[in-house]
Amino acid sequence: MSSKTKIVVLRMKEIIYTAIFLGLAIFLIALCFIMFRPGSKPASAEADPSLYIPGVYSAALNLGSETVNVEVTVDSNRINSIALVPLSEAVTTMYPLMQPTLENLASQIVNTQSTENLSYPSTSRYTSQALLGAINTAIDKARAE
Repeated sequence: MSSKTKIVVLRMKEIIYTAIFLGLAIFLIALCFIMFRPGSKPASAEADPSLYIPGVYSAALNLGSETVNVEVTVDSNRINSIALVPLSEAVTTMYPLMQPTLENLASQIVNTQSTENLSYPSTSRYTSQALLGAINTAIDKARAE
């Protein structure tokens, strides 16, 4: 009977390299499964949808023979500012309540982020309603669909 004994000589360097490459292969396969698995969208995309398309939006407001633009500046989730452009001297002379009324409405809208339930004095009721119509038109242009 002859027994054939085989002696295998492994060098430590080869064992270490093999273990490292095996570990990297397992890590990459696990990473691929985690990244490319079907599932839900990221939580940040679902929890925080954009309300507006960022930019400056305007709506025309006709005041007799003058036209004034109401500009609303928005970012993706907030109304940042509201202004009258161009506010000429003729407009401020003929419509003296226009600028103070807009400043009052703008501060309320920026604070509450809504055009609902705003308060304005009865002396500037019609001015406020005209400005709110133009502001709502500009905000509707900015809304993300």
